[in-house]
Amino acid sequence: MDLDEVADRLYALPPSEFTAAREAEARAAKDAGDVRLSRDIAKLRRPTVSAWAVNRLARDHPDALADLLDVGERLRTAWAEQDADALAELTQRRADATGKVARLARQAGGLSSAAATEVDQTLDAAVVDADAAAEVRLGRLVKPLRYSGFAPTPIPSGRPAARRRKSPEDEAAETRKREEAEARKAKEREEAEAAHREWREALEVAEKEHDERAEKVARLEGKLAKARKRLADSRQRLEVTRREERHARQRLDR
Repeated sequence: MDLDEVADRLYALPPSEFTAAREAEARAAKDAGDVRLSRDIAKLRRPTVSAWAVNRLARDHPDALADLLDVGERLRTAWAEQDADALAELTQRRADATGKVARLARQAGGLSSAAATEVDQTLDAAVVDADAAAEVRLGRLVKPLRYSGFAPTPIPSGRPAARRRKSPEDEAAETRKREEAEARKAKEREEAEAAHREWREALEVAEKEHDERAEKVARLEGKLAKARKRLADSRQRLEVTRREERHARQRLDR
């Protein structure tokens, strides 16, 4: 048994089962005499729900995820080569592949709107960043990923067509539309952040409660094991005492 094997098993589990399973794996390694492995296992962090959902994609839908990551790799190459035609094609393929993988993550269930948003952000990061793609492919994410750098976008090709000059009314209407779109996007972002904060707080409370109860169960299991050993010792003494008492009574009856 090594750390990679244990990590693969643990990060395939739902977050609610992670802590107890990690403790069991750490105890098993310690009982086997591998103290270093036990310590390394104990350091493994419990994944968030969104990170676990992406890890689940790596295990349950590797082909769909591989297609998306392949599009991302080709998209980065096309951008580096300033290939406008390839960028235009791959941008569409990226949208299709991302939509497919995101739907698979949601179909499995168990995702809040905030967690689903984090899954989308993680997939976007994996498309535009090679390091993020490697982490997603490994299937051991602890938290969602986010990419804040410059993302590849289609490059305009050819000479732009002549355009008629816009009237002040047209310009005002376009400005108003942009402002409305920005305001709507800001509101959606604010709502998503509020939902994320709420679920993050709930998650922290649930994790603390679960960890405390898991520790309590571990302590009680230890006490129960000792009590069972004492009971076994007592039962053995009882049998010996009964046997000796019976022999003594037989001698008395002679």
